Amino acid sequence: MIDGPRQGSRLANLDLNLLVTLRALFRERNVTRAARHLGVTQPAVSASLSRLRRHFGDELLVRVQGVYVLTPLATQLSAQVETVCAAAERLFATGSAFEPGASQRAFTLLMADYPATVLGPGLSRLFAEEAPQASLHLQLVRETLGWDADGLIRLVDGVVSPPLGHFRNPGVASRPLFRDRWVCLVAEGHPLAEAGSFSVADLARQPWVVPYHRDDGYLSAAPASRQLSALGIRPHIAVRVESYRAVPDFVAGTRRVALVPDRLVAALPRTEGLLRLDCPVSLDPLEEHLWWDASHDEDPAHCWLRDLVMRASVGICP
Repeated sequence: MIDGPRQGSRLANLDLNLLVTLRALFRERNVTRAARHLGVTQPAVSASLSRLRRHFGDELLVRVQGVYVLTPLATQLSAQVETVCAAAERLFATGSAFEPGASQRAFTLLMADYPATVLGPGLSRLFAEEAPQASLHLQLVRETLGWDADGLIRLVDGVVSPPLGHFRNPGVASRPLFRDRWVCLVAEGHPLAEAGSFSVADLARQPWVVPYHRDDGYLSAAPASRQLSALGIRPHIAVRVESYRAVPDFVAGTRRVALVPDRLVAALPRTEGLLRLDCPVSLDPLEEHLWWDASHDEDPAHCWLRDLVMRASVGICP
């Protein structure tokens, strides 16, 4: 294990400007465009890229059929670089005053595509109206938040998520945003819809589409999986997806069934051929909260962002 002083020395020896160059290269995937974005010369960016390649022992950017693409390692690093740069910008932007209309601060929110779909229109409108020069990075969760959720929250401005045990510690603050009810989603002509009524046992016999289900074991942290488990259903999972919005696509035209938030289906542009059915028993509502590192409590910019997210949630659901 590396002790504290050696860790500090290692950080002091890093050229943190390389992070900014790395982010520009990952975004632009072109040395010339990255240089233009950074306001420096192309040779300077080329020299930085050479240093980065030596550091990581990887080409990072490679030419394929006339265009540059990210290597597998660069693809893995790109999200981390965005998160670290955003955290650094927040650190140095923190001050005693904040004017959203003049701020160029970058904010990062992490959430699944379901709350992004429900919150997105209101959040986008308010952000554009009040902070037209600031930027918002909406990072979509691609899998269930795991054991390091409380560590992840330190690197972003906020996380929209149902209550998780990982967040329940004194260093994490939260506010409830909205609630939603669960409905069963089936294709038109499905036997459950034709029957008019059905039981939990009938549901248990169906092939399922389940979002964010970690694996074939129980208990999964995914909200839909937890509800199924509470019903005593251990379903045959025909399709497992890392997206709420993809669920209807894999239900349509099949005999599959899914448990989905009602407001997600209502917000989707195309749901022809699909039916929402009430569950045969009462289920716990799905609750979405905004979570953040409590160290941001007194930051005026962060206070504004939290208030913005809360206002975007007004009217969605009490």
